[in-house]
Amino acid sequence: MSHMTCSNLLLSSLPKFPTSPFIHFSSHFTPFFLHHSPMSSSSLKIVAEYAKSNRSTCKNCSKTIPASTLRLGFVTRDGRGFDMTRWFHSDCASFGPRPVSSAEDINGFALLKDSDQEALRKMVCRSHESKVHKRDEDEEDGVEEGDQKKVKVHKKDGVEEDGVEERDQKNVKLSTSSLQPKLDIVLTASNIKTKYKDATLLPKWKAFQTLIFLEQDDGLHHSSKIAAFDFDGCLANTSVKRVGAEAWSLMYPSIPQKLQSLYDDGYKLVIFTNESNIERWKNKRQVAVDSKLGRLNNFISQVKVPVQVFVACGIGSKSGKSEEDMFRKPKPGMWHIMESHFNGGIPIDIDQCFYVGDAAGRAKDHSDADIKFAQAIGLKFYVPEEFFVE
Repeated sequence: MSHMTCSNLLLSSLPKFPTSPFIHFSSHFTPFFLHHSPMSSSSLKIVAEYAKSNRSTCKNCSKTIPASTLRLGFVTRDGRGFDMTRWFHSDCASFGPRPVSSAEDINGFALLKDSDQEALRKMVCRSHESKVHKRDEDEEDGVEEGDQKKVKVHKKDGVEEDGVEERDQKNVKLSTSSLQPKLDIVLTASNIKTKYKDATLLPKWKAFQTLIFLEQDDGLHHSSKIAAFDFDGCLANTSVKRVGAEAWSLMYPSIPQKLQSLYDDGYKLVIFTNESNIERWKNKRQVAVDSKLGRLNNFISQVKVPVQVFVACGIGSKSGKSEEDMFRKPKPGMWHIMESHFNGGIPIDIDQCFYVGDAAGRAKDHSDADIKFAQAIGLKFYVPEEFFVE
């Protein structure tokens, strides 16, 4: 592309989108029916702004985007009219095939510093040059434009996820997306079970693959605000040496009041807990199931606040010899299946959500699974003593 052509592209358009900030909404699917139509790339918008806090996480490198630093958000509106934003460090973002004709088309561009505006202009110019180079290569290979469009549509319909096309996924390390449940998993009434393998579940509990869940506790209200918690060592004082539905106690006396206050403030309370004994104890799996689910039921009864619960039963990988279960923390599979299938169609505002867990990688902790779980999702993280002790 010539210098004149590139300059004309950069100056040819005025901003097309409103300047109000976008809230980060995550995609969802209707419960018991997973496949929904992919989002059209034509509905994608791009926003540039200085991060308002340090709570957002780059969907390329999975590192925190510090407050006041430039970030780029790719905002897609799906068929239901919900906006979904994926944030990136400015250095980690790639326009790829996204529909932006000039830097001035990026929402919020006019509010940026001159140096950041110039950097975005160069990024857009490079993306146009890359497109021209790619088109020339395709024409040399005898691929007509119409065939290119068909290939792109096929790719989009088959594997596009959260507005990111297949070749973009291969070129960047989307840690969060790569860990979430794949879109070809079909969640229907027929594969939701009342037993986990040979163990019968307690009433209201269901199983899907290596996940056991209490979807709809009485009085539970879905929300864009999620207050999420680990269970053992966070909400409940338990021991691996003790088994049984009664073998637990409240970790902190303030827990019932704290949870009630969150519920009254419009939060949905969700527990995400690992329990590999349910999978590991093949000869006494029913004992493991009754113990874990019994403790959770008794906890909910004692705090008297409705809670949604997800229990990951899979076993972690050992020395890389086996692939770790996608629902087991620190992988964020439990979170993704909650937001996609079990939040009543309400998009989640990640900036208003948080996670509390005791496995923070400290010297006395058994692991760092909780803090890494929060980081993979982009959640603000607290340890229990910080959150529950006044």
